[in-house]
Amino acid sequence: MCCAVSAVLTDEQVDRAVAERGLRWRRSAGALEKVVRCHRFTGALGYVNAVAVIAEEADHHPDIAISWDTVTLRLVTHAAGGITASDLDLAGAIDGLDDDAAGG
Repeated sequence: MCCAVSAVLTDEQVDRAVAERGLRWRRSAGALEKVVRCHRFTGALGYVNAVAVIAEEADHHPDIAISWDTVTLRLVTHAAGGITASDLDLAGAIDGLDDDAAGG
């Protein structure tokens, strides 16, 4: 069971936090987004599985799209209606994945 929903951050707060934390994500259409190129389809699946482990531990889950060797992750706290500190925290944890998780 997830904890209480965090407050939605302003675009300026999100941009500042992304820069300060050195996150490899961008704000796009009301969410944080990251596109990862992997080594082939199996690399994309391996990367998604590694993200899934982190997301389950955080009890916070990204929207995920896989297109052959490319994985697109989108983070937004749907219950809050925008980007929250939980999204930034999960983005940081996902950025912490070893490059080998992407199969390349």
